[in-house]
Amino acid sequence: MLFYIIVYDIPCDKRRKKVSDLLEGYGQRVQYSVFECILNQKKYHELRKRLYKQIKLSEDSVRFYPLSQHTFNQIETWGEPPVTELPGSTII
Repeated sequence: MLFYIIVYDIPCDKRRKKVSDLLEGYGQRVQYSVFECILNQKKYHELRKRLYKQIKLSEDSVRFYPLSQHTFNQIETWGEPPVTELPGSTII
């Protein structure tokens, strides 16, 4: 499983709502257009396929940032919500 930061900029309210609703089923919203998702390869490809059907490439922008375990451990968070935990990880 990998930890992904998924961000989007979608000017159309209707498409933006569909994308945010879809992403809520895969991860945690941490800002208005930013989600943290822990996905295995199958779920990642499924999400990409479903998102692709919802957006207009000529108008919208969606970005996927995978983070490694090493990079994940360097995340610094101020305020709410807390960083999503990787499965099997312990935060002290």
